[in-house]
Amino acid sequence: MAHELNIKKASHTPRHNLPLDGEEIWQARIDLAACLRMAARLGLEEGICNHFSAVVPGHPDLFIVNRLGWAFQEATASSLLICDFQGNVVAGDGVPEATAFYIHARLHKMSPRVGAAFHTHMPNATALSMVEGEPLVWAGQTALKFYGRVAVDENYNGLALDQNEGDRIASVLGDKDILFMKNHGVMVCAPNIAEAWDDLYYLERAAEVQLKAMGSGRRLVPVLPAVAAEAARQMREGDPDSARMHLESIRRVLDRQAPDYRN
Repeated sequence: MAHELNIKKASHTPRHNLPLDGEEIWQARIDLAACLRMAARLGLEEGICNHFSAVVPGHPDLFIVNRLGWAFQEATASSLLICDFQGNVVAGDGVPEATAFYIHARLHKMSPRVGAAFHTHMPNATALSMVEGEPLVWAGQTALKFYGRVAVDENYNGLALDQNEGDRIASVLGDKDILFMKNHGVMVCAPNIAEAWDDLYYLERAAEVQLKAMGSGRRLVPVLPAVAAEAARQMREGDPDSARMHLESIRRVLDRQAPDYRN
């Protein structure tokens, strides 16, 4: 299902001599590799087809992304690619998967507020993208983390194998953070890697418990809108610190159990 990127490069020369080995950039590589590894452990990936990206610190026109053909569980800091918005790989060995480029390059270019974008076909959230109506019904506390932050792409249009489809997806996201892509999967967007990881994890947990409740055959009881909005506000106030600690926790786990992700 993965597709190799085949794109006519722009006429400009790729900027291969950029200083892209600084401490802050290397830490971003480590953090993104940690998220990929932990996503694999939790079953949030799908083969070699899903992709995480993050804007390169200090370089808003470049992004880090996992490479074509490598499963999440294989990711290391050095295996990740740095690409520009024209499809040039300016650092790293390999190429991005085609849909990864067309989705993430256009998203980061059109929405500079998105510092990190995680796209998965994780099973429970994807299941909710396949059912009629709004994906989340705001009946569980974990789901309230996303109240007022969700967009839904109602128009599945096949694989994102051109710039127009990437632009369309970015426009549907608009000013929201979570995109349920009907008949496809989800896109989680955040200012940074830690908050993208935190949202990805809790989105799948919210979807999982909602599906379990739906499977009971009994009517779900949504939280009152005013209460949902207040709970969402309370959660969002603490999200940056909570997300930072969440990412630190997965790095500690991997440091003990699979420290090669840092290589």
